Amino acid sequence: MNIGIWIATVLLALVALAGGISKTFVPKEKLAAQHGGEWTRDASAGFIRTLGILELLAAAGLILPAVLDIAPVMVAVTATCWVLLMIGAMITHGRLGQFKLVLLNAVYLALAAYVAWGRFVLEPFS
Repeated sequence: MNIGIWIATVLLALVALAGGISKTFVPKEKLAAQHGGEWTRDASAGFIRTLGILELLAAAGLILPAVLDIAPVMVAVTATCWVLLMIGAMITHGRLGQFKLVLLNAVYLALAAYVAWGRFVLEPFS
């Protein structure tokens, strides 16, 4: 079970890293021109960059606490926060009629819920 939770954690961290890099370093206009980035048209550049930084922190928070054995409970806390972020993403994409992206966010939400449940209940770090 531990290996499955680690696989889900790494996949989720990679998603967070990719999203964080794009939102932090890609200009708003370029993001808005891409499919799935239409929501950025009505958001401020500061808000987009803040989300990007939060996603970069999430990528770190999913991996580093366990690897460094410093407050490893933060892995489960970060995964729980990711669930909340994905709920917001699903609402945003749903309002724009982007139901494929809502489904993709639902997959990320399920991965995060699995990691949170796994690290809080099934295989917590001791």
